[in-house]
Amino acid sequence: MYYAFFGLTQAPFRITPDTDVFFEGGNRGAILEALIYAISNGEGIIKVTGEVGSGKTMLCRVLQTRLPKNVETVYLANPSVSPEEILHAIAFELQLPIAKGAGRLEVMHALNAYLLERHSQQRQVVVFVEESQGMPIPTLEEVRLLSNLETQQHKLLQIVLFGQPELDDNLRQPQIRQLRERITHSFTLFPLDQADVKAYLTFRLQAAGYHGPDLFGRRVIAYLTRASGGLTRRINLVADKALLAAFAEGTHNVTLRHVRAAVRDSEFSDLPRPRGLAPFAYALGGLAVGGVIGIAVFAAYQALFAPAGPVSAPMTSAPEVATLPAAQFAGANVDSAAGDVLEQRLHATEQWLTEQSGTVYSIQLLGTNSPELLRDYFKTIAKYVEIEKIYVYRTMANQRPSLTVLYGNFVDLREVNRALQSLPEELKTNRPYYRTIQGVRLEIARQRS
Repeated sequence: MYYAFFGLTQAPFRITPDTDVFFEGGNRGAILEALIYAISNGEGIIKVTGEVGSGKTMLCRVLQTRLPKNVETVYLANPSVSPEEILHAIAFELQLPIAKGAGRLEVMHALNAYLLERHSQQRQVVVFVEESQGMPIPTLEEVRLLSNLETQQHKLLQIVLFGQPELDDNLRQPQIRQLRERITHSFTLFPLDQADVKAYLTFRLQAAGYHGPDLFGRRVIAYLTRASGGLTRRINLVADKALLAAFAEGTHNVTLRHVRAAVRDSEFSDLPRPRGLAPFAYALGGLAVGGVIGIAVFAAYQALFAPAGPVSAPMTSAPEVATLPAAQFAGANVDSAAGDVLEQRLHATEQWLTEQSGTVYSIQLLGTNSPELLRDYFKTIAKYVEIEKIYVYRTMANQRPSLTVLYGNFVDLREVNRALQSLPEELKTNRPYYRTIQGVRLEIARQRS
């Protein structure tokens, strides 16, 4: 829904694990490498624990894709079964010809024969067990017995247990101490801290095609980190809803109000929910009926998001526009000699922003921290559009001074989308997307605050 508005090519914050966007920060990458090493060296039983939503399933799936080709994997998603049933489950995943009513000894014999054959072919077999905190104690004991399948020098079967912290509680029980001592490596996925959350948000947005300035400010990230507990699933849920809230207001700046509303709308939140229709359900319904972001949707969001006070309509009169001082570009030579096109467009943009209605749209062509590259880019732009329709303003991207380039002003979504589609291919290389003047003003004001 909001993808084109933010210049995205896909959903940035899906909660379904996608191995193409594995975040290696927060020690995840180091744990992945350690798991690959441990499995490649035949280390027996390995344990990975973490809170609900900390990324265990994502890690498990990425691990399966990164293992050497000689490693054969078995994935068990529901281990809450009896000892006999888990043996049959493993045999089934390995496609062994075992009768449904076969006894334990028969299944163990078939497994041992299969594993010996694979070992003779220089292949390894690894069983990944998810949600292993729900595994009954007798079944855990059966897992220990499976780890006894070995030659004089090598384990024939390796087992990786993924579970919530309750798994550690189960393993502390006296009757299972033999299994606990068979665990050769134990890893914990800790929640992300504030710096990791910032890196995670940036990583996921860029993976989805975003090239603009930071959408989430420092205070917003600090609040999001506390509210989510640093758990990636919660971060995804809140960030997705916060972007939808910003989209509904026609702004590219995600504020504390957006994130607080997103947290309040989430099931894990302890914050009180507003009565009546939830804000995100309201927004989706309004957008589905109206097809565009109208004043009514914006006003409804204001009413639902704001803690108190009157509802205001979108900005239609031009406020005083604050731009970042040129001093922040020390050494960048932005304000060069008179007649410089970049300098002219910077000054023209200040005036333009004060004159336009907040509901007017423009197209963001690119952002860069190199004024010299931008000056060269003007030569390309001039081949296709009038330079007087190009606007440039100073902002911050990835905590560095940056210059953002806009093209044109358009009165409605239909007009701006038509302009986007008709852009020359050479101007589409940086994945341009539309923005509102109100959103640009808010971005500039936020950089000044």
